[in-house]
Amino acid sequence: MFTIRMGIPEMEGFWDTLEKKVEAGAASREEIKLYKKIGKALYLLSEDPRYPGLNSHEISSLTARYGRKVWESYLENRTPAAGGIFWTYGPGQGEITVVAIEPHPDDKSNAYKSITLSSMGEVLK
Repeated sequence: MFTIRMGIPEMEGFWDTLEKKVEAGAASREEIKLYKKIGKALYLLSEDPRYPGLNSHEISSLTARYGRKVWESYLENRTPAAGGIFWTYGPGQGEITVVAIEPHPDDKSNAYKSITLSSMGEVLK
């Protein structure tokens, strides 16, 4: 079992805002749908990052850019176009930090060039 953390400041802010809107009943249908997708994916990720439905795989171009293994897991099973959660192990033992949530890139040649990852503090540059 892993503890899920949100990268700072982007992911933490994004998730806090979305969660508060849903809890207050102020979220749109699309925001509620996204909240449920992300919530389910985070739960599965915390239970087993290699859960088959997540299709977790390393993104070597992001690993090379940030000097730390960066993984992507799909938000929906068998639906890569739905987008992905980008994450890395750490900073502590038994922790996973979500560093981005992005739609699946359309351009295969520069697929991950435009993705910027949130910080994990001392772990990600």
